[in-house]
Amino acid sequence: MPDSGWQVGIDIGGTFTDLVALKPTTGELRSIKVPTQRNDPVASIKAALAAAGLTAVEVGDLVHGTTLVTNAIVEDRVEPVVLIATQGFEDVLDIGRAGRQHLYRLDLPPRRAAQVPPERRIGLAERVDYAGKVMQTADATAIADAVGRAAASGVESVAVSLMHSYANPAHERAIGSALKAAVPFVSLSHEVNPETREFERTATTVLNASVMPIAARYLDRLQREIQGASLHVMHSAGGMASPEAAAHRPLAMALSGPAAGVSAAQHIAASLGLGKVLSFDMGGTTTDVCLVVNGAAEISTDSKLAGRPVRQPMVAIESIGAGGGSLVNLSTGGLSIGPESAGAEPGPAAYGRGGTRPTVTDANAVLGYLDPKRRLGGAIALDVGAAEAALAPLAKRLGVGIVELALGVQRVANATMVRALARVTVERGVDGRQCTLLAFGGAGPMHAAHLAREFGIAEIVVPRFSSAFSALGCIVADMSYTQQQAVRMLSTHWDAARFASLHDGMLGTLMEPLQRHGHGPDDITVERTALVRYVGQSYAVEVPFAAPLDLEVLGRDFRKRHREIYGYATEEHWEMQSLRLRALVARRTKLGPLHASDGEPKPTSVRLCWFEPSAPHQTPRFDRDRLPSGTRIAGPAIVEDAWSTIVVPPGYTLSSDAMGHLWIREGKK
Repeated sequence: MPDSGWQVGIDIGGTFTDLVALKPTTGELRSIKVPTQRNDPVASIKAALAAAGLTAVEVGDLVHGTTLVTNAIVEDRVEPVVLIATQGFEDVLDIGRAGRQHLYRLDLPPRRAAQVPPERRIGLAERVDYAGKVMQTADATAIADAVGRAAASGVESVAVSLMHSYANPAHERAIGSALKAAVPFVSLSHEVNPETREFERTATTVLNASVMPIAARYLDRLQREIQGASLHVMHSAGGMASPEAAAHRPLAMALSGPAAGVSAAQHIAASLGLGKVLSFDMGGTTTDVCLVVNGAAEISTDSKLAGRPVRQPMVAIESIGAGGGSLVNLSTGGLSIGPESAGAEPGPAAYGRGGTRPTVTDANAVLGYLDPKRRLGGAIALDVGAAEAALAPLAKRLGVGIVELALGVQRVANATMVRALARVTVERGVDGRQCTLLAFGGAGPMHAAHLAREFGIAEIVVPRFSSAFSALGCIVADMSYTQQQAVRMLSTHWDAARFASLHDGMLGTLMEPLQRHGHGPDDITVERTALVRYVGQSYAVEVPFAAPLDLEVLGRDFRKRHREIYGYATEEHWEMQSLRLRALVARRTKLGPLHASDGEPKPTSVRLCWFEPSAPHQTPRFDRDRLPSGTRIAGPAIVEDAWSTIVVPPGYTLSSDAMGHLWIREGKK
């Protein structure tokens, strides 16, 4: 990662492409947004660089987050795949799990159809048991036959998922080697997800194979057309990786954009010395929340994307369909928000682009939080009349005024988000009231104070670059690689030699791409996490540990964490289910202080805003870019930048620091 030239972070979203650029030698910072060219993400990157006044040769390091893989999976635009499985287990994707995707909708299919149809499933005569012992060898004739059938299908990408390959990958390696001479793309389960749970491992390997051609074409073009800069991409565990590593395991980019936001949240939390932080990213379609403790986000390996299992290390983000553009509906249960969205086109009615259905943004416009005289991003003129017209039919049905309805919409949206905050705190043994709320995204700072009050949070930070926070996350992210592998070892029958062999093999795999980029052992930090459970439990508890492993310390830490989460712990035997290693090279990006104006802040205008149904308040509005360091503003107040609005309700006080972060606290603190 070069120290000279500009460090550029680019986040390609569905509507806008955000860029944040830092020149380390001078501390100069630039931030811009350009419309995303939906069918040409490389063109979006070029447009963002041009708008920032940068050429590729001036960029030392370019890191970007992308929704390319996510969109391909969600929109079902993935490539066809051939699956090679152990003979007799070709139909594992059809068998799946017993649960229904929609528990109370018997008119809907119980689950999504298998991604690989029967005619593209190939059985290989081989077998390995759970301990890795070979029970039936995969001979050369069987391998050649499977490879020939895969090549004859005309499909570019092949997924291989053999029984218990996480314990002994020899057969997968043999057929993988043969396949690479016959087809362009091969995905092996022991590389993608070397863990137990046959269905999830196979489904994840197939999903990885299905996006390999898409990612490879994109990354190849990106490297050809953005020449001169050192390129990296964000991955779902909150770090950045080389294009070569991303092309090999493209599914790791599935949460690239949201993970970049969490990366920035970790950086801000560490720089401000905040022990517990809730990142709150409210955009146009979804709201993403994540818990960051001591500068580190929790990692999850059990996720779903578009109804399909994804067993990959990812930042533990709780995503809900409640954003600024989420539609407001009225049913027998009352008002509901989302998950359906007005999208970018036509968008909320308040944007004046033909939208007629009511959204959360329309409610905020009616309440006076959005200034109709100000163009959002210099491009979108707000139409409060259109927002009122969109809300009017619902208000009439409920027999209330439009303002009262808008306040109700805000309360329902906040209640939905409170439940998401509870899932990432209370359900993980953390008191969320002790956290600081870090609010970003286009709509996050608008809802932050009301949300904090409902949840009991006392302190809010709206960080610098809050409307382009994921792009900032790209330039502060560590270069890192993460792997999780099954161990299945009892504390009473511990095999130290086998554990050391497994640990060292994983570490060598993770270190290799970092060393290939010129980083020595002194540059690389290794984080170790054991997934531990009592014998017979279904789910494991994450327990960090230091090398060399001390079983007594690990057991004690496991019981302590188990007690924090579940309220009890016993002296029963435990087992290490899996081992997770993360090898990283710290970025150490430093942002300089904000060069802000001097003197007292002056409002740009004063407008009526509604915070309760009794009466509106005369509310001054301030330009964020002109707030001096040390500013203190008592609510009610509105602070605006080009892309987002920060609401300070009555009873709250806003203050700014030298770094450009805004702090909101209840009372006159």
